[in-house]
Amino acid sequence: MPYVEILAICMLASFFVLLMAGIPVGLTLATSGLVFGYLGFGSLLFNLLPGRIFGVVTNQTLLAIPLFVFMGMMLEKSKLAEDLMDVIGHLSGSLRGGLGIGIVLVGVLLGATTGIVGATVVTLGLLTLPGMIRRGYDKGLASGVICASGTLGQIIPPSLILILLADILNLSVGTLFAAAMIPGLMLAGIYVVYILILGIIRPDSVPAFSAEERASLSRGDLMQKLFKVVAPPVGLVAAVLGSIIAGIAAPSEAASMGALGSIAVAAIGGRLSWSVLRDTAQATTKITAMMMFILICAQAFALAFRGLQGEKIVHDLFAFLPGGISFDIWFLMLIIFILGFFIEWIEISYIAVPLFLPVFLQANVDMVWLAILICVNLQTSFLTPPFGWALFFLRGVAPPEVTTGDIYRGVVPFIIMQLVALALVFFYPALATWLPTAIGW
Repeated sequence: MPYVEILAICMLASFFVLLMAGIPVGLTLATSGLVFGYLGFGSLLFNLLPGRIFGVVTNQTLLAIPLFVFMGMMLEKSKLAEDLMDVIGHLSGSLRGGLGIGIVLVGVLLGATTGIVGATVVTLGLLTLPGMIRRGYDKGLASGVICASGTLGQIIPPSLILILLADILNLSVGTLFAAAMIPGLMLAGIYVVYILILGIIRPDSVPAFSAEERASLSRGDLMQKLFKVVAPPVGLVAAVLGSIIAGIAAPSEAASMGALGSIAVAAIGGRLSWSVLRDTAQATTKITAMMMFILICAQAFALAFRGLQGEKIVHDLFAFLPGGISFDIWFLMLIIFILGFFIEWIEISYIAVPLFLPVFLQANVDMVWLAILICVNLQTSFLTPPFGWALFFLRGVAPPEVTTGDIYRGVVPFIIMQLVALALVFFYPALATWLPTAIGW
């Protein structure tokens, strides 16, 4: 094996060793890339790197990230979810599992408005988990519903994963937004069907709202809250996504209107204040800075890996696999699933995907379909222990009677459902490709 290829393998190994040692991922990427890149081809790396970084910071597509983060954080900081749960909980009526289904629906709506897993899981956990346990819900099931619903924002547009994958795969953001709509709603539908089935076979684990609770809010008050609480964010999401998918506005333009619209929605709900605006701006700055730092550090890693002929190693690896391109795709899905146990979706997106991308480009794989497969698979990384972030977020706000074991037990069925959704998208590619084709993308 040539010397440079040995360096490429050592670079990958050092990346994972540093990551497991607790070094921040951005520094891990930069350190392993710069050190082994310098060993491989000297100072030439430092001549090429500024051009790569300049290409990142001037990328117009990535401008949508801070704007969408601002939109989400504004709606989260203005306590929108609290009113949403009140309305949907009453609308569920006497349906067994109605509260659980309501959490899934709120997860869909918050996913389309905030897209921030931590904010959604923490909000749903604080607002609903104590009440679900008090009403007799199984603790594991309640935890699983909250964690899984909180991750829906990673596939339901406008999702940050979709924006980053559009940049990595050189695709239109609008195309990926359209492609993710049906799989995202399908995944939420699978959750709902599962809860309804539990309501039939295990009714004690998913009890309905009591008649006293349903009577606490009159029909007139309920309708007023419906129009005041639910309609504005739904209208905002429809306007933002509709303008992107219809080709009326570029992602950055629609995102800026979404950020402005989120301020208007908070004001309509009487939740806008200087402290909310300040907290939103601070949270947006922190999240955006973290993502851009990782992205810039990833350029050093990617440049060094390519220079050390790492792509040739990956291509040769796939050549040994039996079963053709379909098996190659499943091999990538397996790697992403396993990596999801240990590292976050941003690292997976910028490490695993670019490594294997040339193989699928050469095989003329539909990149839109592949992007949605990756996105559905990345959902599992938030739920799989030991480093599933949704589990950590819920553990931090769960009441003492909910154990870590309850949370881990509760997410297992939802991980299986996510893998079922992945299989459905694989065997029925039209789930991802039909809508973009139908609207002319």
